[in-house]
Formats: sequence, structure tokens, C-alpha cells
Amino acid sequence: MAESLTPLSVIVVGLLRERDMHPYEMMRLIRQRGDDRLVTIANGTFYHTVTRLERRGYAASVGIDRAGNRPARTTYRLTERGAEAGAQWVRQELPRLGRLTEFRVALSESHDLPRGEVIDLLTQRRAALAEYTAELRDRLAAAAAREVPVQFLVEIERESAILDADFAWLDGFLSRLADPTVAWGIDELPVETRERLDAFRESVIS
Repeated sequence: MAESLTPLSVIVVGLLRERDMHPYEMMRLIRQRGDDRLVTIANGTFYHTVTRLERRGYAASVGIDRAGNRPARTTYRLTERGAEAGAQWVRQELPRLGRLTEFRVALSESHDLPRGEVIDLLTQRRAALAEYTAELRDRLAAAAAREVPVQFLVEIERESAILDADFAWLDGFLSRLADPTVAWGIDELPVETRERLDAFRESVIS
């Protein structure tokens, strides 16, 4: 079920978890929040993505707004099947290596999973990263022993440095996530924070 979702459709599912929306509102929120760093937003592709979610039973239309002279706007609601598919996709992608766009989107939507589950999934990712990093450093050491010129190792050295930064970030995030005083998920946010988020959403569509 989750395999049929794309990174863009998972972002749409995440928006519909918040409340019912029409595609125009979704696109504006994505851009306002800077999530267009993660996926490409084009009108045709976006509307096609929403239509596919509806066709597969992951979203359902709940009304059409025909106010004023603007085009009719269909409002969509997330179905239980869609919510589960989105959560399963995030579970699937968080621990995986080698799929950077999918990981970034899964991470951005991981707040919809329980804290303990996210810790477990990212701990699995850390173990996979450790194994891959060890293999990479073995290759570098073997290359150094053969006196391979640096010009042929520059990309692998860069990847090794990026992995070091990834480890540092991941360890720090796991430490924060393990702290029960750090809010995780919408329900744990202070009421005033949720009210600010609601006010922000309203300002985007007004």
C-alpha cells in the first residue's frame, strides 16, 4: 500500500492530517513552510497527485467551493486508509539509506508517528550508517595503502565527511527525542503554540 505513494503525495497526506483542505491551499502552505525544498511543486503534477490519492481511496472530496469569480475548489479529507498508508511510508523510509529525498520527506513527516517508534527507526538507520561508514573507511584505508592519488579519492572523502556530519546530527536528535520534556507530535505542543499554527494557516488562505 505505501509503495504507491510518492514523496509529494506523502506531504499532501501530512497536510490533510491537519485538516480538510483544497489543493490551492495545500500548495500555498507547502511554499510558505519551505517544503518546496523537498519536492518540486508544479500545478499540473500537484493536482494529479491529489486526484491519484482520491482514486486510491486515500483522500475523499467533501465539498466544492464556488465563491465569487474564482475557479471551483474541491476540498479533500484524509481517509483512514490514507493516514495508515502515509504512516507506513514514513516507517519504511526513515531507516533506509540511499534515498535522500524520501528520507528528508519521511523525517519532515515523522512527527505523526509515536516518539518511541521514531527513536527505534532512526536507531536502525544509525546502525546501517555505521556499517556503511566502516566499509567506506576500509576502502579509503586500502586506497591509501596502495598510494592512490588524492584526485581519485576526492568524492569518497567528501562522502565520508558528510557521513560524519550525519552521525553528529542524528546522535544529537536522538538525544533530544529521548527527553520527555521535548514536545513531540501536535498533541504535545502547548496550546498557545497550536493556536499560533492555526492562525498561520488561516493567514495563508485568507
